[in-house]
Amino acid sequence: MKRAFLPLAVLVAVLAVAASTVAAAASAQAKPGAPKPAPQKPGMPSPGAGPVVVLETVKGTFEFETYPNEAPKTVEHVLALVRRGFYNGQRVVRVVPGVVQMGDPQTRDMTKREMWGRGMGAGSGKPIGIAEFSPKRKHKLGAIGMAHAGVASEADSQFYIATHARPELDGRYAVIGQVVTGMDVVNRLQVGDLIRKAYVKDAK
Repeated sequence: MKRAFLPLAVLVAVLAVAASTVAAAASAQAKPGAPKPAPQKPGMPSPGAGPVVVLETVKGTFEFETYPNEAPKTVEHVLALVRRGFYNGQRVVRVVPGVVQMGDPQTRDMTKREMWGRGMGAGSGKPIGIAEFSPKRKHKLGAIGMAHAGVASEADSQFYIATHARPELDGRYAVIGQVVTGMDVVNRLQVGDLIRKAYVKDAK
């Protein structure tokens, strides 16, 4: 049986077309056009974002940027709590599919485990007083949202991280930030894991 092969003239023509296509593509890439946005550096806030919060946990460290332009009062409230060490020594209060939650000072006391996440002592004692929803900020992977017991304006210190997109929460819970590094750490967190330290990252 004869082998199938391309006649030499056809092969040369195919190679010529391929070379021409590659050259055209290279030329198109070389032409000046709209500048591509620079890739976001790990741990650095995206354009328009505010301060970055760092949380050191027993499973590792993760960081999230904040959105004071869209949620000024909420971000100010959370940053004030971080700066006074409110979250230091707390534990993860809730882990369910799609959400990891923290921010309850009662979690420092293992004897109060049945009350974690609820009751009068489950926050800083000073609700934010406003629900700052923004159509610009969605519950995508890594979103930081403010937990509440049914009334969004009464959110206080408890926040959660979306471990996958949760569009059903949009317009019900305010998104105030986004994880920028350490999402793998967030995914490893379990109820009771210790938050060793939370602080606001110095601007570089």
